[in-house]
Amino acid sequence: MAFLVTPVIPAGSLRAMDRPTLPVGGGQVLRPWRSGDAAAVVRVFQDPAIQRWHLRRADSEDEAREWIEQWRDDWERETACHWAVADAVDDDRLLGKVSLRSLVLAGGQAEISYWTAPEARGRGVCSRAVDRVARWAFDEAGFHRIELGHSTANAASCRVAGRTGFAPEGVRRRALLHADGWHDMHLHARVGVN
Repeated sequence: MAFLVTPVIPAGSLRAMDRPTLPVGGGQVLRPWRSGDAAAVVRVFQDPAIQRWHLRRADSEDEAREWIEQWRDDWERETACHWAVADAVDDDRLLGKVSLRSLVLAGGQAEISYWTAPEARGRGVCSRAVDRVARWAFDEAGFHRIELGHSTANAASCRVAGRTGFAPEGVRRRALLHADGWHDMHLHARVGVN
C-alpha cells in the first residue's frame, strides 16, 4: 500500500539509536533503567500520592523488575521510551521516571508521562526532566508533537505542564478511571518547530 505522506520518523529509527543518557542539570541525569532499580520502584509505589494518580502498584521487587524489563523492551519495539531520573551527584539515587509512550512514529507523536519520588518533590526535578526529554524528542529523535495529560485534580502535574511549555488545549471529560472514580483530564501539548 502506498502512503501519501512520508513518515515523520521512519520505523526502525529508535531501535537503531543507542538508548541515550541525558544530562539534565540540577545534579540529575536521565538514564536507562537497571534491574537494580526495582527496590526503589517498589518503595516509590508505596506512596499514597503515586497510588492516587497511577493505575497500578508494585507489590514486589520481582514485579518491579518485570516492569523494568518491559520498559527496556519497549525501546526495541518502538512503543515507548523510558528513563530513570537519577541523582548524578549523590549515589545515583532514583528520583523519578519520565516516559514517552503511545508512540506514533509515522506522525511523529507521543504522550509524555512522569512521576517523582516523594523526597524529590518540590525541587524542580520533574520539570527539568520533562523538559529535557521533550527537547531530546524534538531535536534528536524527530518527533513533531508531544501530548501531556493529567487529572484536572492533579495541580502539581498542571504546574509541570506549564513550566515545561506544554500549552493547555482542553479538557477530556471523564476520560480516565482511577481508583476513586472517573477523572476529567487536562490535555496539554508541545509542538516542535520541524
